[in-house]
Amino acid sequence: MGRKFHLLTYGCQMNEYDSRVIASILTTAGYLETNTLETADIIIVNTCSVRENAENRALGRISELQGLKKANPNLLIAAVVCMAQNLG
Repeated sequence: MGRKFHLLTYGCQMNEYDSRVIASILTTAGYLETNTLETADIIIVNTCSVRENAENRALGRISELQGLKKANPNLLIAAVVCMAQNLG
């Protein structure tokens, strides 16, 4: 069974577009998209630091995901796009 990913997108239409591109790249690489956080091997949080509300929601969501990380130490949680650049 292939590795699974789940995308969480916050921000503008460009973030939605970027998430579709990320999903396409991962699918082409053999990953399967899942609608459930609990079955994901990779959770990608795609957001924008230009929109403060989107960034705050994404940061809050990442904090909430820590419980899943404790239950599954192999789970990868990644923040991408301009928020990742902004936070380093």
